[in-house]
Amino acid sequence: MPAGPRRPAPAAGRPGAAAGRPGAASPRVRRRRTTTVFFLTAVAALALVAVALTGASSPPLTRFRARIVTIAESQLGYRTSPPHTYCNKYSTYWHAGTACSSGLRSEEWCADFAAWVWHRAGAQFTYDYTTGDINAAAASFYQWAVVHHTWHPAGSAYTPKPGDVAVYGLDTATHSAVHVAVVTSDTPGARGPNVVNGDGNRTGFSVVETGTDQYKADAPGGAAPLSGYASPIPPPKRHPSSTGT
Repeated sequence: MPAGPRRPAPAAGRPGAAAGRPGAASPRVRRRRTTTVFFLTAVAALALVAVALTGASSPPLTRFRARIVTIAESQLGYRTSPPHTYCNKYSTYWHAGTACSSGLRSEEWCADFAAWVWHRAGAQFTYDYTTGDINAAAASFYQWAVVHHTWHPAGSAYTPKPGDVAVYGLDTATHSAVHVAVVTSDTPGARGPNVVNGDGNRTGFSVVETGTDQYKADAPGGAAPLSGYASPIPPPKRHPSSTGT
């Protein structure tokens, strides 16, 4: 089972309070063979193009990573309450941020959302404000991933996988980042991944929304570039007991 929060968290904003020859054939037969080879070659080439476009060559998703994507996508359309505030259920889950009159808690919540999704899917991490833990700071995903050897910088040979968390606008000197989002897929040749954003700002104020080829943050200004990916640690495998139950 994944570790839960260690203690109530203080308020923290998004910035972070990143592969022998057969005999001669007749001319007619040779032409037919040439035509057949050409046809098969063309079919093979089209198949390769289809694989490149659809990503069909990618290995199948593990249940764990598929669960992360399903949970993230199930939240699409969620909005803060009241509108135009940051009062949200994900920060409330972690008892982070400041109290709202509605009973929810308020802070910029892209990291709280991503942590909530991972936690619901069974990912192993602790939500806390100790360096190397995940919390409301977007940069905490980078710091956690470095400690656990699951950090993949943008521009490396790594191909993002569904269930990863994309980090945007990372500044390692100040230990801050602008935004994080949950990766749902990756289109070959795209500049960024397809994601689900918590605390998105493209279609409304502070909502859960999708991002396609998102190579810049879904945040005010939108200038923060993709910095890299944190990969989750799956829950431990269950072993049957000696009694078989």
